[in-house]
Amino acid sequence: MLRLVVGLGSSDFDWMTMTDRAAILIEICHEAGRLAAQYFKDQDQLVIDRKGHQDFVSQADRNVELLTRDLLAKSFPDDAIVGEEHAPKPGTSGFTWVIDPIDGTTNFVNGIPAWTVVVAGVRDGATQLGVIHDPCNAETFVATKGHGATLNGVALSLDDDRSLSEGTVGIGYSNRVDDQGILRLVAAVVSEGSMFYRNASGALSLAYVAAGRLLGYTEEHMNAWDCLAGQLIVAEAGGRVEPQDADVMIRDGGRVVVGTPAVFDRLLDISKTAFGQAD
Repeated sequence: MLRLVVGLGSSDFDWMTMTDRAAILIEICHEAGRLAAQYFKDQDQLVIDRKGHQDFVSQADRNVELLTRDLLAKSFPDDAIVGEEHAPKPGTSGFTWVIDPIDGTTNFVNGIPAWTVVVAGVRDGATQLGVIHDPCNAETFVATKGHGATLNGVALSLDDDRSLSEGTVGIGYSNRVDDQGILRLVAAVVSEGSMFYRNASGALSLAYVAAGRLLGYTEEHMNAWDCLAGQLIVAEAGGRVEPQDADVMIRDGGRVVVGTPAVFDRLLDISKTAFGQAD
């Protein structure tokens, strides 16, 4: 049963307050996940719209976001909210919640169980809190800035010295950029002797890096709601993340590269070259 703390103040961002926020956010994501899972079960009844090439949205996305917004607003009324499917809600606390109600909509509408509910909390240009909830596999990845990352309550700690040729790299495809970048990226990853993996949910792939399932993940352009939570989870698990200002990501989106310490530098170099962004 969802436990809400109605009207929790936002002026005190000490560790205990952030712990409380994390606990409430986990419950909210689980509640949103239950609604999304019901839509997934009854997907033959979904109304699906096309936003662009390989870019879909359903009433599940819209309604799961509305539920998430409502639960966040009840618990944290002074906070701003930004989501993929609805207009931003302003706030006065300096804290912003960033929502992707269903990351992996293409999977969702095609009956592929690789999608997640994603929420990040941002303050002063930095992600403070992130949750990626995978209802299909009952996995919840959580991180709080400076206090580590967990999977279903168990601490995540990356200790992997494998090279790119000894593992698998997740790659993302964005319809917001020219497709030549991903073609060059795949060729470069293969040339390194690595395997490549794409599951059409960037957030889930980032979570898999934090869990040690993938060596890294790279995508030429991601929106904030897709990546902020996952970047924090990777960093708090001991991985490396290309530095970014969260507020800039909310406004513009941008390149995302993460990896284990052993492969990050090489993966970043490969990504910059593939995307035509080399220094």
